Amino acid sequence: MTLKESVLTDKAPAPMPLFSQAIKCNGMVYCSGSIGIEPTSMKIVEGGVADRTKQALTNLSEVLKAAGSSIGNVVKVNIFITNMENYAAMNKAYETFFSKEPKPCRTCVAVHQLPLGTDVEIELTAHLEGTSGKAKL
Repeated sequence: MTLKESVLTDKAPAPMPLFSQAIKCNGMVYCSGSIGIEPTSMKIVEGGVADRTKQALTNLSEVLKAAGSSIGNVVKVNIFITNMENYAAMNKAYETFFSKEPKPCRTCVAVHQLPLGTDVEIELTAHLEGTSGKAKL
């Protein structure tokens, strides 16, 4: 029995050879960080941080679908931004994906720089469809 299984979809940017788009393990999906790259052109989305946040979450949504999950199953989100002045704009785009209760746990930190000079990167963890994430007693 395989303990972990990689996830790959062409509906999100291809991962670099060093990592997988996501890993399924024990009823959970662990997604690698995603930046606002459009998957067919492989170019960073123009505009502001909200545009790149939307694209990153769209990419992650596609990875979750390929894994057998969805944005509605997300339990934890980690966001990295290069400037806290972008926090409100990032949140505006973020809440269009996470409006239902309970909202996922979340961390947002400012970092010095991100890949390809982007201003936001998002990683998340979700449970697979049909699993609640509740511990069995």
